[in-house]
Amino acid sequence: MAPIIEVDRLVKRYGDVTAVDGISFTVEPGEIFGMLGPNGAGKTTTVEVMEGLRPLEGGTVRVAGIDVTADPYGVKERIGVQLQSTAFQQHLSCAETVEMFAACYRRRVDALALLREVDLVDKARAMNETLSGGQRQRLSIATALVNEPKVLFLDEPTTGLDPQARRHLWDLVRRIRDRGTTVFLTTHYMEEAEILCDRVAIMDRGKILRLDAPRTLIGALLSRGFSKPVIQQQANLEDVFLDLTGHALREE
Repeated sequence: MAPIIEVDRLVKRYGDVTAVDGISFTVEPGEIFGMLGPNGAGKTTTVEVMEGLRPLEGGTVRVAGIDVTADPYGVKERIGVQLQSTAFQQHLSCAETVEMFAACYRRRVDALALLREVDLVDKARAMNETLSGGQRQRLSIATALVNEPKVLFLDEPTTGLDPQARRHLWDLVRRIRDRGTTVFLTTHYMEEAEILCDRVAIMDRGKILRLDAPRTLIGALLSRGFSKPVIQQQANLEDVFLDLTGHALREE
């Protein structure tokens, strides 16, 4: 089966600054693929090129079989995008918000079914501006699914969420993957990438330094003699927190 994303020698510059310096990688259908890197590494620019939002200076990028330079609108029709912070039109219910996004694709959708998929069906009639942070993230994902995308791009989806909401969103990402949608994830949480991603690309200064499964990358580091200064415990403070307060999602 052909890769769902093919990036070949991608170059993107801003004036004299080379933000992305000739990177190449592929993403397989049905993967949860993570792109990691410090601020300024070039990962946001890479994602925006893949989404058809920015032109490239060199190389080629194909998403769902479509060249993003030749047909950026064709790419947009086949992807879903959840931003770290999404501004919704105020004074619309959650169901109306989903329907509005579907109208942008000239589609009619079952808004309740999509809200049920992200565990927001009980908020269908609530105004979107009344939602908590975690609820807004899930609504954003629901709106990104209105066109039945081949690839879902998630930009730091759990930033600012409490432990229950964060782990609940991890389960949601897995369910989306299990139904056949490829997920491309950017995150600053290494634990999140280690738990969720089939493979990760670690990027810095416009280049990909390593790309492999998290366990393989960790194993390679350990094989070079790496050891932590303290013994890693079998549990951490987040595990204590969840054991005491429960794993159930808390809604405001």
